[in-house]
Amino acid sequence: MDRLGYTAMTAANRTMTSLQVHANNLANVNTTGFRADLEQSNALAVNGYGYDTRHMAQVQNNGISLSQGPLMPTGRELDVAIKGKGLIALESGNGEVYTRNGNMQITPDLQLTINGRPVMGEGGPIQLPEYDRLHIGSDGMVSVQPRGEAMMTEVGRIKMVDVAAADLIKDATGMLITKSGQPAPIAEDSVLVSGHLEGSNVTAIDQLVATMSLNRLFETQVKMMKAAEDLSQSGNRMIRGS
Repeated sequence: MDRLGYTAMTAANRTMTSLQVHANNLANVNTTGFRADLEQSNALAVNGYGYDTRHMAQVQNNGISLSQGPLMPTGRELDVAIKGKGLIALESGNGEVYTRNGNMQITPDLQLTINGRPVMGEGGPIQLPEYDRLHIGSDGMVSVQPRGEAMMTEVGRIKMVDVAAADLIKDATGMLITKSGQPAPIAEDSVLVSGHLEGSNVTAIDQLVATMSLNRLFETQVKMMKAAEDLSQSGNRMIRGS
């Protein structure tokens, strides 16, 4: 009976973790550039005499889906979306972080930022001069028409990187970072679409169906724990002869 209860308990705990992952995905179904979390775990043997057949589900850092989200036109010159593979590099206090959210802003001191973090160029954060017009090319090159001048001038190329999903995790703020902590390699073939933003790659229907399935599974596991308790009590009564 103890083995049945243990199996049901560990399974129910893993199901609760899965529900949290899908709930977070659903909460971000309309978040620009959000990458869906994928639940991950492995089996860990329980140490100790008599526990050879027992394993527990050890939760790992969630995997990340890098599938393409829908492109949404905005008409804003500072909005960019990545078409295909690639991530935009941003400067962080602990190194570089990465995102698919291309909703850029310009600070009062003319620095290009996303969510308050400086946008990295291939030579460092991109700093703009006083300008009358700005253009971002499909290759990530930022060009401006300096104030009072007639010709466009290249300021810098937005740093875009290419890294496998298996080598990425999310930090406490939801930004993507490499597991190694080292800067990701520059992507040579990433394409930016100006005047667009990429939506979340979460499919609400898929997440709802998965949540419903997990809820039913959790109910079954709770019933198993109750059955294990009932069987244990029945066995105890038989031993006592009552």
